[in-house]
Amino acid sequence: QVQLVESGGGLAQPGGSLRLSCAASGFTFRYYAMSWARQAPGKGLEWVSGLYSDGSGTYYADSVKGRFTISRDNAKSTVYLQMNSLKPEDTALYYCARSLGATTTYALDAWGQGTLVTISS
Repeated sequence: QVQLVESGGGLAQPGGSLRLSCAASGFTFRYYAMSWARQAPGKGLEWVSGLYSDGSGTYYADSVKGRFTISRDNAKSTVYLQMNSLKPEDTALYYCARSLGATTTYALDAWGQGTLVTISS
């Protein structure tokens, strides 16, 4: 059974950094592209970033480009989101998600439970 477990959320100050992790199990991780998405309070779901199964392609929403970095360790079945220069508008519940194939062009078919990120002074 596919399982995605996020961690690393918490409270940070504006301008600070956090690193989110998503540990995957129940499938052959190295075959699937992975993404991060978020949902801010009272708002809809926003795709944040994705990368190919082999890490060769990385993509970002304009809202986080230049500040966030997605990466993966296929040996550990884990995907990461390094978030720098955080802003209050980055406050959201962050989800890890799996694509149906090796690239981010495939739909997302499995989601974690989310980890809460709060940016406040």
